[in-house]
Formats: sequence, C-alpha cells, structure tokens
Amino acid sequence: MLNVNGPITQEQIKSSLSKEGAEMLNETLVQELIYEVTDDNENSISIIKCLLEDKITDEEISEEIELRLNIVRKILYKLYDAGLASYKRSKDPETQWYTYSWKFETDKVIETITKEFEKNSREIEESLAYEEDNMFFSCINGCRYNFEEASEHNFICPECETTLEYQDNSPLITELKEKMS
Repeated sequence: MLNVNGPITQEQIKSSLSKEGAEMLNETLVQELIYEVTDDNENSISIIKCLLEDKITDEEISEEIELRLNIVRKILYKLYDAGLASYKRSKDPETQWYTYSWKFETDKVIETITKEFEKNSREIEESLAYEEDNMFFSCINGCRYNFEEASEHNFICPECETTLEYQDNSPLITELKEKMS
C-alpha cells in the first residue's frame, strides 16, 4: 500500500509533485504508486519516461527500451485502468489497423496520491477518536477488547479463556497524534 501516512503533510506532497515530467518520477511517492499499480518495478518507470519524451505508441516504446511489446502493453493497460494513462485510437487508412497513442496523466498521479493521503489521515483520526473514547483490556496472547466487549465476557478472553487485564493505550494515542502532526 502506498505509504503516505508518515511524517508528511499534504502541502509537502503537492510541492514535491509539482515537478514536471521525468523529474516527478524521481519522487518516492510517485514510484511507489507506479509500482503498486503496475506490479513491475523493473520496466514501469522507463515506459513512463518514454511517454514523457513523446514516444507515444506502444511500438515506439518497445523499440526505444528494447522490451517485448506485450510487456509494454500490459503495463500501459494497468496504468490506464488506474487512470494514470490515457490513449487515443486512430485507424491507419492504408492498413486499416488501429494505432494507440498513449499519454501519461501527471495530474492524476497527484490526485491519486492526495486522495490516498486524505484517506489515511481520516483513518488515523478515526483510530485516535476510538482509542481516546474507549478503555481496553487484553489477554496474555494479545487479544484486545474494549470495556463493553470485555465486560460481556466477564473479563475472560473468549478465544483463549485467560483473564483480560487493563491495557494502557496512551502510547498508541501518542503515536497516532504524532502521525497526525
């Protein structure tokens, strides 16, 4: 999963992604997103660099980086499915074959990373609220229950039948607050 929940703010994301073209591909968050989408850490970046250098057909890209055409197409279609690439189809009047002209959507990269950041921020906020609003009990095997669940089971773990003890969750609350700042 894209790691945008570290000590990074939305402003830092936007400023680091404001770079144009191939410079954007040097950013860790962009690389993580591309690798996650394509499942290919070897060829994805070089294919996108070709797109950014106006090699717009899959055949041109394949020739430029000396990679099999089916691999290039597979990666391009994964980028397309994720909204990170688009294409236009045109028909050759002589051969009647279709040619696909590809484009890397840099704006969608920024949008996708920003959405992931916002989603993770919401999840952290929700976790923090839950941790602050509840008292927890756990057994020696790590099973964890809030007060209501623990009292329903008479403070005996329903999974391993050991006694549930109060668990201080203040370190977790501190960690969540640090992630938010």
